[in-house]
Amino acid sequence: MTTTGRKSTKQSRNLTTKASQEPSTLLAQDMNLDVASFKQSIIKHLHVTVGTDENKASDKAWWNAICAAVNELVYERVTRTQKTHFQKDTRAVHYLSLEFLMGRFLKNNLTNIGLTDIAQKAVAELGLDFNQICEEEPDMALGNGGLGRLAACFVDSLATLDYPAIGYGIHYEHGLFTQDIQHGRQVERPDSWREYGNAWEICRPESIQEIPLYGYVETQYDESGKIHKEWHPGRIIKGVPWDIPVVGYGANTVNILRLWESRASDFFNWDVFNAGGYLDAQVENVQAETISKVLYPNDNTDAGKELRLIQQYFFCACSIKDIIRRYKRAHENDWSHFVDQVVIQLNDTHPAIAIPELMRILVDRVGLDWSEAWSMCQNIFAYTNHTLLPEALEKWSVRLFEKVLPRHLEIIYEINSRFLEDIVSQHFADNDEVKRKLSIIEEGHEKMVRMGNLSVIGSFKVNGVAQIHSKLVKSDLFPEFDQIWPDKFTNVTNGVTPRRWLKSCNPKLAKLISAHIDADWPVHLDKLKSLVPLADDPQFQQDFMQIKLENKVELAHVIKTLTDVEVDPNALFDIQIKRLHEYKRQQLNLIHIMALYRRLLQNPDYDMPKRVFIFGAKAAPGYYLAKEIIYAINKVADRINTDERIKDKLKVVFLPNYRVSLAEKMIPAADVSEQISLAGKEASGTGNMKLALNGAITVGTLDGANIEIAEEAGEDNVVIFGLDVDEVKALQAQGYNPWDYYYGNEELKAVLDWFDTDYFTPGKPGELSEIKRSLLDYGDSYLTLADYQSYSDAHQKVDKLYQDKSVWAKMAIINTATMGKFNSDRSIRDYVNKIWKLDDCNVK
Repeated sequence: MTTTGRKSTKQSRNLTTKASQEPSTLLAQDMNLDVASFKQSIIKHLHVTVGTDENKASDKAWWNAICAAVNELVYERVTRTQKTHFQKDTRAVHYLSLEFLMGRFLKNNLTNIGLTDIAQKAVAELGLDFNQICEEEPDMALGNGGLGRLAACFVDSLATLDYPAIGYGIHYEHGLFTQDIQHGRQVERPDSWREYGNAWEICRPESIQEIPLYGYVETQYDESGKIHKEWHPGRIIKGVPWDIPVVGYGANTVNILRLWESRASDFFNWDVFNAGGYLDAQVENVQAETISKVLYPNDNTDAGKELRLIQQYFFCACSIKDIIRRYKRAHENDWSHFVDQVVIQLNDTHPAIAIPELMRILVDRVGLDWSEAWSMCQNIFAYTNHTLLPEALEKWSVRLFEKVLPRHLEIIYEINSRFLEDIVSQHFADNDEVKRKLSIIEEGHEKMVRMGNLSVIGSFKVNGVAQIHSKLVKSDLFPEFDQIWPDKFTNVTNGVTPRRWLKSCNPKLAKLISAHIDADWPVHLDKLKSLVPLADDPQFQQDFMQIKLENKVELAHVIKTLTDVEVDPNALFDIQIKRLHEYKRQQLNLIHIMALYRRLLQNPDYDMPKRVFIFGAKAAPGYYLAKEIIYAINKVADRINTDERIKDKLKVVFLPNYRVSLAEKMIPAADVSEQISLAGKEASGTGNMKLALNGAITVGTLDGANIEIAEEAGEDNVVIFGLDVDEVKALQAQGYNPWDYYYGNEELKAVLDWFDTDYFTPGKPGELSEIKRSLLDYGDSYLTLADYQSYSDAHQKVDKLYQDKSVWAKMAIINTATMGKFNSDRSIRDYVNKIWKLDDCNVK
């Protein structure tokens, strides 16, 4: 039954048939597409799909027509892909993720099909502004940050490399949230991304699944005395699948992202409605739809926790049933090939409930004995760990499990009992402390189910997402599990798709690159290394930095539009874009900005290049301090941006509602990439890769993938600061006291004391004091003050480097040229070779 020794027998399809031309361009030629035919297709769909004409069509109508014209090509390839996979009975990976941060599709799909130039010309001939039309598309923001964007990059690469794959997630009615900034504070608004429909998705009612919840478990005995468990659910929820095509580069393979929408089994109680209960008639419908209503509902209440658990189970149960449906279509009731055909990747612990769900089906429904079913599970599931933060490793109360998923709780107890008795006892005999630590059930004031432990025990492979992170997963997070299964843990460093994060979002730089190296670099990113000799070439430096300036001009326009702040494109653009969290240390960036401001007030001629600090970040709605940091950034920005004494040498911008489409404008314009998390806390990061790929210089700690970026680019082309992982551990072990740094650094003390005044909040002294209290009274959990001086010194180094335009251009070019490793195509090949053991499948 095992698959871990299965070897891929074929290499990935050779995408370099003609080095002088891109695969996507060749595809456009194969389809006989030209400007005139694509223009006619747009007009046809404007008439017959959108139902309007050229004289009265809005930009939204034109966008829908263009999408329909693209879909005419895409869905034909969806059908061809699925037919080929069925005929060849392919082994496939099923990627389960609670988040898919896909962003917008139009530009990316045009890039991958090879239609960008044709589409732009066709739209121009119709008298329309292509970029303006593209702005009509809402972001598909079904994710929070790096986890969801990584999933999006991976499904792109799986399709590009011709691997059979399907992504599974939730069809949220609302994305994370739309972030407004009102009087400096974050305000959350619903993100109604599909309020008027979504041009890219299609409903598949033929694949609806019914999902049980609540109820009780009955123990039954057959004639031979064998025990059988029957779950009698108290509620049935309907899972409705929506499919979104994922177009590989060259569009040879178009895989599917399947998202599940929750609905009530019976939509409407007609009898109650007729009796006058107009609202009561819809109660069950509303309750069911709540499951797929919002990404990450606030779990500060018991009701919120229950909704989150149901949400996770709902999408996992739908997905497992769908995987089995697909398998049985080819193999009927022959389960002997199931392990050979199916591998399931758990993207973090959110989908861990899929493990007992598959056990339930195999034991309770298929009728396999426990040992055979468990062997199958342990050879099907693989788990990606994304965090070392203990609070991020999910735990659910046994009480909640017993209420919502009573049969699954029984299965988890059985998995745990067998694991502790059969395996842990062999390796740690009579060591009750280790047993307590490794148990899936955490004993305490309230018993909890540890989803991280379940994920490790139930998977055949566990991977971290950067070299240092994977090392710490083994040494710090799961050391006893590593002793039991030394071959289970591995590393797959994250990557990003260069199609979206360079070719599509930075077309001018992509065109410059294609003029100097083989045009197939978007599928062979290592070819960027051919640019290294050009890093010293004055003309190439000039061309490269001119493009950077033009991107900064465009971003300056966006900043003016969104915030009414005017910034100089010739200034150094310093960008920090990521989720707002204390460990990511936006507060360190803020304190340093305040220190620069103080230096300029003391000496208006202070030697520094003109700087613009740009933030993009959302804080979780229930994360008080994160929202206070956003407020502090905005209040400090208000004061600095209007202070004429500093002669515009310093500007601070917080761009609201950070999302993929905004990142696509910010990343090409960045001079400096802020990657300043406390060493040992950031698993990998992917924003660091995107920014470096587009020629930004990393200012970062030795954390996550920063270490590998420094190795690839060379230490002279990044600016590293701060404590490393070992130094952090040593400082914490000896007893970290932030007050020592406060009293030991006059500038740092003065800046922190500023928070207690009303300098940035006139008439409201101390309104920003919570930032100071978190760093002093509450212990500075992420050693912000310990790293402050090193961070300040790093930025003084940046100032000097930036003032030498040739040196800076060389560093920027080398960063772009050496980021080939951080390609999601390489990540996927690592998954295939180390974990999934897939064969590529050339779609005919």
